[in-house]
Amino acid sequence: MISANNITLAYGKRVLFDEVNISFTKGNCYGVIGANGAGKSTFLKIISGEIDPNKGTIDITPGERMAVLNQNQFEFDEITVLNTVLMGHKKMWKVMHDRDAIYAKEDFTEADGLKAGELEHDFGEMGGYTAESDAATLLSDLGVKDELHQALMKDVAANIKVRVLLAQAIFGNPDILLLDEPTNNLDVETISWLENFLADYENIVLVVSHDRHFLDAVCTHVADVDRGKIKIYTGNYTFWYESSQLAARQASDKNKKTEEKKKDLLEFIARFSANASKSKQATSRKKALDKLVFEDITPSNRKYPGIIFKQDREVGNEILKVDNLSLSIDGKAVFSKIKFDIQKGDKIAFISRDPIAPTSFFEMINGRLKADSGTYEWGTTVTTAYLPNDNSEYFEGSTLNLMDWLRQYVPPTTKDVDEDFLRGFLGKMLFSGDEILKKTNVLSGGEKVRCMISKMMLQNPNVLILDEPTNHLDLESIISFNDNMVAYNSVILLTTHDHQFMQTVANRIIELTPKGMIDRLMTYDEYLADARVKEARAELYN
Repeated sequence: MISANNITLAYGKRVLFDEVNISFTKGNCYGVIGANGAGKSTFLKIISGEIDPNKGTIDITPGERMAVLNQNQFEFDEITVLNTVLMGHKKMWKVMHDRDAIYAKEDFTEADGLKAGELEHDFGEMGGYTAESDAATLLSDLGVKDELHQALMKDVAANIKVRVLLAQAIFGNPDILLLDEPTNNLDVETISWLENFLADYENIVLVVSHDRHFLDAVCTHVADVDRGKIKIYTGNYTFWYESSQLAARQASDKNKKTEEKKKDLLEFIARFSANASKSKQATSRKKALDKLVFEDITPSNRKYPGIIFKQDREVGNEILKVDNLSLSIDGKAVFSKIKFDIQKGDKIAFISRDPIAPTSFFEMINGRLKADSGTYEWGTTVTTAYLPNDNSEYFEGSTLNLMDWLRQYVPPTTKDVDEDFLRGFLGKMLFSGDEILKKTNVLSGGEKVRCMISKMMLQNPNVLILDEPTNHLDLESIISFNDNMVAYNSVILLTTHDHQFMQTVANRIIELTPKGMIDRLMTYDEYLADARVKEARAELYN
């Protein structure tokens, strides 16, 4: 059990936490949510002891072992992959080295023998005799091949380091597991494995993530960080979101009687409760939902941006024709033989095992990157708006305020552009009051993306090109963006690591590979489950 008692933390006048009192209990997975900058990661660091609060204490049940997902990929450069995982169980790692040091003595005494015996006992109690094979199995489950287990961390790729550090955190079944954005840089197969692992995990898990699909799969509770306080709600992220929205709508409905509102909420709870899967987490969640009462569901204080794309004109029949495009970088094929036409109503998700491939393709069709071979041609009725993965070129060296920055991108056809007009677009993205006078050179990553979305809305496009649209955004912005992309009635080309965004928006999947492409009219989940797709992928990547 973890108990936070009167936790207070402030940086100058900025108060992150104000006398927070909260407990986390065994058998539950808590999704820690909140707006960007609310203090989610900071709270995990307070629990782990990395940051000391100004006031208050963190109490943990004596004897319980805590593990934290390490964010520093370079800390273990001189350590082998396998040993990096073993080091996750700090006590066992120390016992192992203390034991080996005794055995290495030339003048081995009787006292040494007794001490070695004690260490052997402790080592066995902690599972030390199977530790290496357990760590190796864990690495293999996470997609780290056997031949890499004895390699030094500095010699493996960044995407492998992420998996090793994840294995390090979960190795040895810690009593308390703290995970900050554990799905970053993981492929869909590895994320699925982690979902299944955590769904059956019997100890305490606290996880910060912007991946709603992941939060829904693993969480029994939501810990909402908002305005200096933290409140725990029963259920996964979707339950918290939809129930808080329902509560907000009911709060504004003055004509509905309390008993009617209570009935609606209880019916809502029952529907969610009935959908529980067989995992331990889902079972735990169901039991908790069954105990919920009307008063436990409250409206959220969250503000959601207004992401609304309009079109100056409807797109014609000829949209984009791609003919045999190929690209290599440093002699290595990124993709080849890419050939397709876009139809009206297509919302296409571009995927690849190489994240460079979709980004390179989008840069290519936006005239920023030249193909090795092949052609592409846009239709004459097309007006595009592009959200690049890297938006730095739009802000580097700029000292303009938000108003003047946005003014640069007003289309020539748009007349009567005054302050109110521009303020409207910025206001939709939650820039209000004096915030519009903020200089663009001091913006956070999330604020820059919101500016880029304002710029795109200003263009009234009929084709949207989105490269990792959820990067740097908080969950509120992601939901608004997602909902509008579902409602948008024209063409979308996108790539994203956000499973929910991909699944709900895309009606067509194109996979770019070094040996060709796969093109299917189906949802993302259907694509992942399709046996023929799996065969085609195996051929194209081998």
